[in-house]
Amino acid sequence: MSGGGVCTRQRQAVDGAATGAAVSRSDTGEKPEGAGQFQNPFPVLPCMLTAMTDFDSHFPPKNARTHEVCGPSALSFALALAGQLGGTAVWLREAWQGDQINPVGFAPYVDPQQLLLALAPSHLDLLASAEEALRSGSVTLVVMEITKPVGLTEGRRLQLASQHGNAMGLCILPQGMGSNAAQTRWRCSPVFDPDPNADSTLQNWEIIKNKSGTHAAWTVKWNAQTHRINVVSKTAQR
Repeated sequence: MSGGGVCTRQRQAVDGAATGAAVSRSDTGEKPEGAGQFQNPFPVLPCMLTAMTDFDSHFPPKNARTHEVCGPSALSFALALAGQLGGTAVWLREAWQGDQINPVGFAPYVDPQQLLLALAPSHLDLLASAEEALRSGSVTLVVMEITKPVGLTEGRRLQLASQHGNAMGLCILPQGMGSNAAQTRWRCSPVFDPDPNADSTLQNWEIIKNKSGTHAAWTVKWNAQTHRINVVSKTAQR
């Protein structure tokens, strides 16, 4: 998604976007028994099914809650989430930020017409606008680009607003900054491969905070045809 760019300062993070392949496949090349019988040459291994099922229970995150994401690929996470949830998404950022958001850059993930972009005069105005949007019941997702810590009171207000409007909130924040009120916190980073033919959308996604479950990590990539994040492999669980 390099062409349109999402924003100048984080274009590389978005280029290393989200989602992908789902299962590894293998073909032994051996002729199956029974000449006329069809056999699937691409078996899905039980461990792959377990990884996919486990990931599907975590992503998309729980609705009617506010979550957090950090890391170089945080924007990719937000875009993939908006695309997979569907519906209308509100994207909030502070007006002082010099870079611009180009909706065309979202196209590989979500229809730009489904995104409402808004600039807030300050951090507090951004949180107030997010709370109002979450309570409205008219949107599916509210994305907030956070530049300052979110206090416990503000975090709880966002959670209550999410529940009231049955909408999901997502705070994009710097590493090490977060609210104790957040339901989950994800850390996302691109997978770099020196092979020029490698899939550039590979990412490592980790749950580093989870109020209602365990921490886990997966390697994922974006499936542009289905507009979904798919698991390539499960990399860790603790």
